[in-house]
Amino acid sequence: MITSETITQTRDRIVTGETNARSVAESAVGAAEKLNGSLNAFLEIDRQGAVTRASEVDAQLKNDAAPVLAGVPIAIKDNICVRGLQTSCGSKILGDYHPPYNATVIDRLLAAGAVIIGKTNCDEFAMGSSNENSAFGTVKNPWDTARVPGGSSGGSAAAVAAGIVPVALGSDTGGSVRQPASLCGVVGLKPTYGRNSRYGLVAFASSLDQIGIFARNVSDVATVLGVIAGRDPHDATTADVPVPDYVAALNGEIKGSRIGFPRALFGRGLDADVRASVEGAVQTYRDLGAEIVEVDLPHAKYAIAVYYIIATAEASSNLARFDGVRYGFRAEEAPELRSMYRRTREEGFGPEVKRRIMLGTYVLSAGYYEAYYHKAQQVRTLLKDDFRRAFAVCDAIITPTSPTTAFMIGEKVNDPLAMYLNDIYTVTANLAGIPGLSVPCGLSSAGLPVGFQLLGPYWSEPALLRLGDVYQQARPSSLARPPVYA
Repeated sequence: MITSETITQTRDRIVTGETNARSVAESAVGAAEKLNGSLNAFLEIDRQGAVTRASEVDAQLKNDAAPVLAGVPIAIKDNICVRGLQTSCGSKILGDYHPPYNATVIDRLLAAGAVIIGKTNCDEFAMGSSNENSAFGTVKNPWDTARVPGGSSGGSAAAVAAGIVPVALGSDTGGSVRQPASLCGVVGLKPTYGRNSRYGLVAFASSLDQIGIFARNVSDVATVLGVIAGRDPHDATTADVPVPDYVAALNGEIKGSRIGFPRALFGRGLDADVRASVEGAVQTYRDLGAEIVEVDLPHAKYAIAVYYIIATAEASSNLARFDGVRYGFRAEEAPELRSMYRRTREEGFGPEVKRRIMLGTYVLSAGYYEAYYHKAQQVRTLLKDDFRRAFAVCDAIITPTSPTTAFMIGEKVNDPLAMYLNDIYTVTANLAGIPGLSVPCGLSSAGLPVGFQLLGPYWSEPALLRLGDVYQQARPSSLARPPVYA
């Protein structure tokens, strides 16, 4: 059954006995199985595991207080480790790898009563903006299956947009939660770097990666963030910063809030429908009592170049471990060790991953390190300084999430530069380490979703979630679903 329920509605029906976790899990799994032929959103659907887990939740509810996610079905991007389920990262090179442990965020979800129904499709090793780079086929956008859902977390975004699950996890290295959230018409959050543990997330670019959340409404995102956030001794990059009550922060207060408007980011290259929708969101905030102030991010124009130097450099290092020796795919009939390495990586990695490994190896090589990687890190610092100055005069900054709505499958696949420019508004948050929230704000003239992005200072998730929630309360149309799944 396709659902439009929120986390709270599902949990309350289970807790009051109107239904039970097993029935909810069977419904979600049934929807995933029914729709996967048309959407290709899941790489593994775990019917038996979901039903078993849901039955355990039902038994627990007879004796104990109901946890915050009791019986809530959830989908997990296939680069986040779940014990016993595949973790392929959308790549042939990992083959049928099943991790023997859970990511920290998974343990926290399970402790809160969540029921995992499966692993979602993604661009190979989270490298892509359209989900066309998966070794297991392209995910289709529920609003128009001839179009991409965005990437790299396209499977998770599509699963939420289609009503298979109310919430899903993804990863965001340069916009891989926020951009597909925008293209699929759902809410997507990338928290502050260090807010969520990366233990059990297969690394792409370690200084940029962060686990994020998809849901149809901001309140559900706040609920899940409160469950998974916090210090983790398994991940030294997690910060020892208290986790606030994110749901309590959704108090509807907006008067006196200052929202920064970077006019330069609303210029050339931005689709007219996207500009109109996002400017409409700006006006909504103004009407609700927020103060709109102009801000300048002078180094944002260099963000794409900086990102694709730093991200590829870190990827070339992180992906060196996939060599066919310890786990995953291994090329057959290699006459000696070096040949096995070469053939395994040649046959196991897809073209986009190979491209990024080569770019990263080049910028780290002798004679080019100073000219490219070192220079990119210097500009990254300048970009952080831009945000620091901007946040001195505003509480959050509003931008488009994506320069366009969902484009046709195959439209940009042979033009890497055009594909990379889809991340032009999102990579800044990863480079600076700040949080970013994408919220739906309307439909284009072609009936496709548009999203705006709110960026805030470090640890400002409560303020961003409050601003996003206020907008959704004022504009219920932002909760619109694809007509076929409504």
